[in-house]
Amino acid sequence: MTDIAPPATRIGHVHLRVSDLEASIEFYTRVLGLELMQRYGDGAAFLSAGGYHHHLGLNTWESLGATPPPPGHTGLYHTAFLYPDRKTLAQALNRAIRAGVQLDGAADHGVSEAIYFRDPDDNGIEIYRDRPEADWPRLPDGKLAMNNTRLDLRKLLSEA
Repeated sequence: MTDIAPPATRIGHVHLRVSDLEASIEFYTRVLGLELMQRYGDGAAFLSAGGYHHHLGLNTWESLGATPPPPGHTGLYHTAFLYPDRKTLAQALNRAIRAGVQLDGAADHGVSEAIYFRDPDDNGIEIYRDRPEADWPRLPDGKLAMNNTRLDLRKLLSEA
């Protein structure tokens, strides 16, 4: 028996409490291009990419009309949406910009390229793509050497 999770383990979905279900559905479908898969009454919805049952759940069961948690409190930092390659990340960034989303930042982490912004409930969103593992920066002892350098968004958008 092992004490670590198997390498194929993945986070299957995220379920967010939101204040306005319709506004959140509109944001995640228009900005991220997710598809509404199912509504669960008036208080929940399930969205996905590629026809999967759901990557994202949204509900107002305990949060209808609520305000975001104040800074300095615990909670979700961000939800990260992994795109398969640089071109699809560029297309996602282009869609967010066209939707008028204000970017919080963008970074090249060596292992990935990431763009950050917020949803209507002030939940952090990261859209990113991973580099192939063979290209990840490493220290002489083989450990990861992730970094946080500026991501050239103009160059990225040229690939959309």
